[in-house]
Amino acid sequence: MNAIVTRTPHPANTSSRRFLNSLVQEFKTNLLMNVRQPAFLIPTLLFPALFYAIFGLMLNQRGGQGAPAHYLFATYCAFGVMGPALFGFGAGLAIERQLGWLRLKRTTPMSMLSMLAAKSCVSVVFGLVVVLIISALALSSGRFVISPERWLLLWLAMGLGSLPFCALGLFISSVTNAKSAIAVVNIVYLPMSIFSGLWMPLSMLPASLAPLSKSLPAYYLGELALHIAGVKTGRPLLCIAALAAFTAGFLILAVLFERRNAR
Repeated sequence: MNAIVTRTPHPANTSSRRFLNSLVQEFKTNLLMNVRQPAFLIPTLLFPALFYAIFGLMLNQRGGQGAPAHYLFATYCAFGVMGPALFGFGAGLAIERQLGWLRLKRTTPMSMLSMLAAKSCVSVVFGLVVVLIISALALSSGRFVISPERWLLLWLAMGLGSLPFCALGLFISSVTNAKSAIAVVNIVYLPMSIFSGLWMPLSMLPASLAPLSKSLPAYYLGELALHIAGVKTGRPLLCIAALAAFTAGFLILAVLFERRNAR
């Protein structure tokens, strides 16, 4: 008699499959939820592109490498990917916490890691949509030309560059509530963009602000974008290392405050 052998799935494979399934479902849910919110979708996607069209193209008619249109293209790409990350985590997660969704999700088999990873993926998707819109405007102007490899590298860098701001948004959500989160995000988002040189070159700002600029993650994301776009020559590895350090630091702070909130 042939013995019937049944194979029990390995616990590691089962947990990995469960994690991926919850990640996919949470990603779909968050993506659909954000698409159905015009108050989030329209400003997040269109405002950076609108600012670039006005200040980078309409009010600037000079061509050539290094022109303001080229500078603002790179920096507004960085500015565009910050919004979905900060508002998606900083404001969105604080609202979900106050509504009780986070407490409900903790009672389910879904891990919090898959939820945070899904929110990060959604932020990356929305950030890339902003960058693609700005890229389409730059290409339609006929004055911005870089190689296809640099285009792909820029999109990749901007997608991954949104992760430090996801971590920052997570930290903001852990120290604020639903009523104050949006205000705090705005206070962080706009001044940090200005003082990091994303709206104007740092040479136009007081020299005393230079140390402040170099202590902000947006500065290094903007410098990385400028390097890839060929506007500046710098040290891209330093920018990448700084962004990775900011990501780790904000995550550690968020975990510490989350544990305090749990207690």
